[in-house]
Amino acid sequence: MPEPSVPKEAIGHGDGGSAALALGEAESLERRPGAAPSGAGPPGGVPAGKPRSLWSDAWHDLCRNPVFVVSALVIVFLVIIAIWPQLIATGNPYRADLAKAQQGSQPGHPFGFDTQGRDVYTRVVYGARASITVGVCATTGAALLGSLLGGLAGFFGGWSDTLLSRIADIFFGIPVILGGLVFLSMVASTTVWPVVGFIVLLGWPQVSRIARGSVVTAKQNDYVQAARALGAGNGRMLLRHIAPNAVAPVIVVATIALGTFIALEATLSYLGAGLKPPTISWGIDISTASPYIRSAPHMLLWPAGALSITVLAFIMLGDAVRDALDPKLR
Repeated sequence: MPEPSVPKEAIGHGDGGSAALALGEAESLERRPGAAPSGAGPPGGVPAGKPRSLWSDAWHDLCRNPVFVVSALVIVFLVIIAIWPQLIATGNPYRADLAKAQQGSQPGHPFGFDTQGRDVYTRVVYGARASITVGVCATTGAALLGSLLGGLAGFFGGWSDTLLSRIADIFFGIPVILGGLVFLSMVASTTVWPVVGFIVLLGWPQVSRIARGSVVTAKQNDYVQAARALGAGNGRMLLRHIAPNAVAPVIVVATIALGTFIALEATLSYLGAGLKPPTISWGIDISTASPYIRSAPHMLLWPAGALSITVLAFIMLGDAVRDALDPKLR
């Protein structure tokens, strides 16, 4: 009498468990490369296809986020006028007419004139160049330096990690405004690069801590341990396995810090330690107009409003990126 056949799903314990494992391995060997397992289908009716990565999911969420769309459009507009201010301001920002000093809005001069009779609208447009340049360059420098030092310290640990932590603590203990007043008062340059260098010098410790924590978390994952067991070198593990999975928090922090750095540049310029004339800066114009806030408020309100909108746009962009890249918020 023939024995009844036992379905593979019913094989579970004892010798049957070994048989099920052998059957599964045999099926995987016999299956063509890239073919789906027998009886498997897309879960929950989801169309079959390549699964989306964290970055594609984040971009999909950002495109549907009105906060990101609005802030991105504002930033794109600011970058364009920073590169080509002549597109919307045809006047000369240095041209002065003392006969029109502190006068209000006039035809062709919607923002009025400053204390030297210069067109406030033209100076507000040209002032975006210095602020955007300082913000982008300082953020890029701080992100690269902080990511490099923090990532290496978090990956190798030991004395390098301890040394970096102590150096970062020293920089965290320096008051930013006071440090800027002391450091930049010794520099006579009228370009943006001393301000960029100072912001990078005090901005990298925050990024390094974020990068170090991300790398320490990422290197404990199973795929990193598997790569190490397979003989992958330190460089390959850092570049191929750890860095792509640890860079998201750094991007979020850098995006938010960009707006903060722009505000810091304006603050230092307002105090006379940041950018210096003849460089056109919103902070310089705010400092010049502050004594005349009652008699000619337009000189202060327009550059201050442009500064506030710029900082707010970058902070909103950073918040939207953080929400899209943080899996806990999904």
